[in-house]
Amino acid sequence: MSTNMAGLTAADLSRGSATPGTGNPDRRRAPGSPLRRHFRRAAPAYLFLLPSVAILLVFVAYPIVYSLWMSLHNWSFFSSSHTFVGLANFREMLHDPRFWNALRNTVIYTAVVVPGQVGLGLALAVALQRNTVINKFLRSVYFFPVISALATMGIVWKFLLDPEIGIINHLLVAVGLPSTDFLQSTTWALPAVIAVGIWKSAGFSMVIFLAALQDIPEAIIEAAVVDGASPWSRFRRVTLPMLRPSMLFAAVIATITSMQLFDQVYVMTSGGPLFHTDTLVTYLYQVGFQDFRSGYAAAISWVLFLLILALSMLQLRLFRFKEID
Repeated sequence: MSTNMAGLTAADLSRGSATPGTGNPDRRRAPGSPLRRHFRRAAPAYLFLLPSVAILLVFVAYPIVYSLWMSLHNWSFFSSSHTFVGLANFREMLHDPRFWNALRNTVIYTAVVVPGQVGLGLALAVALQRNTVINKFLRSVYFFPVISALATMGIVWKFLLDPEIGIINHLLVAVGLPSTDFLQSTTWALPAVIAVGIWKSAGFSMVIFLAALQDIPEAIIEAAVVDGASPWSRFRRVTLPMLRPSMLFAAVIATITSMQLFDQVYVMTSGGPLFHTDTLVTYLYQVGFQDFRSGYAAAISWVLFLLILALSMLQLRLFRFKEID
């Protein structure tokens, strides 16, 4: 009897079963399809994600889709009927001089502010790279405009550039130069807004480059020093190539922010004088919330979105091409 049990047990074990009659565990399967078993195991995770997904759908996805629907209609806040016009709002932009003027100002602002912000941020990061007390203090000073409200900084600079009480004009008069009403000059209004934009955002790029500089291995820099490389050669051939990912990130963020410029212009110039500082977003605001042509404003917003997307993809391609080289 015991011998038969021992033989039976050995046979069962050879088939992968621990006890007689239990069957092969490799052949046992949980009930239901694989997809159903996956959802059963992941159900708690999906429940935790549900509130965030719901917020994204309600406050991000739905407004995006609805704005596209608005851009194809003659839509107004004061009308219950919205006429479908197809691409008429987009065709109207082709013959709208205000739109092209706003696009021109936005492109000029972005083309100057992005390299200015990234370049100044890189220079500040290199100059303040050492962790000394004075450098830590200066980092805080240069980063302070970044965390300040752009509208607040616009008000401050509006007083600084005032021809009567502004300290900048008093300094110009002190050195023998004429006083200038920068924000009411068709020549100097846009350059003044650009200068404030670079000053406001350079600290953000500085922080990014400071983090990237600290990640560069000291052994690489020391090897370049041993090989007799000058400081400029070390920066150009060693440091700068290793900063390309950070430069890409800083440039893309600066481009997106510059293309959406609104607060600073609205506070400092309101798009004037004679629309010389009007941007796409300030024009969009006027069309949508002052003229109440929401369909046309939605169309402008989609053109702005496509421009930002195209510029970002172009930057990614250019930086990838340089890395391959």
